[in-house]
This record gives sequence, C-alpha cells and structure tokens, in this order.
Amino acid sequence: MDRSQSNPLVISQCHTGDSVVLVLRLNPQLSDFKGHFPSYPILPGVTQIDWAVYFSQRILGTPTVFAGMDVIKFQEPIQPNQDVQLSLSWNGEKAKLHFCYTSEDEGNVVTHSSGRISLEVAQSPQACIHRG
Repeated sequence: MDRSQSNPLVISQCHTGDSVVLVLRLNPQLSDFKGHFPSYPILPGVTQIDWAVYFSQRILGTPTVFAGMDVIKFQEPIQPNQDVQLSLSWNGEKAKLHFCYTSEDEGNVVTHSSGRISLEVAQSPQACIHRG
C-alpha cells in the first residue's frame, strides 16, 4: 500500500526502549482530510488509530494483528497544518499499545486523543492434510 498521501511528515522522533515520541506535521493535502468534513476538515479518529499502529510497528516492532481497543477518547479535533506530538508506549506483557496525541496552544498542552490498542502476533496458518 502506498502511504505517501495518507501519512504525516515526521518532524522529529525520540525513541527510548519501548516508547517513542514523534512530532508530526499534518499537510492539508493528506487524503484523510478530504471529505471529513468539507467546510471544517478534521483528522478522522480511525486515521489517528491507524497511525499509532503503523508507527509502533515500524519503530517499536510491535505485533501486527489488531486485537481490540480500550479507553479510546477523542477530546479535541486535529486540523490541517497542525503539528502534533504522538506518544507511543508498548507494554509487551499485556500486549497493549498506549497512544496519546497532543499539541501546544498558547503555551498550554492540548490532548487530542488517547487510548490503548491490543496487538497480537500473527499466527501461521495451520496446514490441513486430507487423506482419502
């Protein structure tokens, strides 16, 4: 899948152990802003979750199979031309990825969304042998 029209520009990245903090610049031409909503574009929640999983897999090496979500909160819209901080933390024992999108507004930290995503290791398909 070509993600060039659906991924933000990564401005900076700080990776420590099972955590990473990314600063993302949201180009207004990102395909996810189109049609959501024409007069007031905002970043869809499904995109925020997709980016959290995408970057955690590439940077933290988290498992690849989506297995559910807990405590997902969308508090403030994320708009085009905004720089946001995406904080990711992986708990391998619980197989949970914690994510949080924040930004700064006049010196105050604004939380846009947060939650936990369950991820599992992909299982190899079972080989079936039929003897007749």
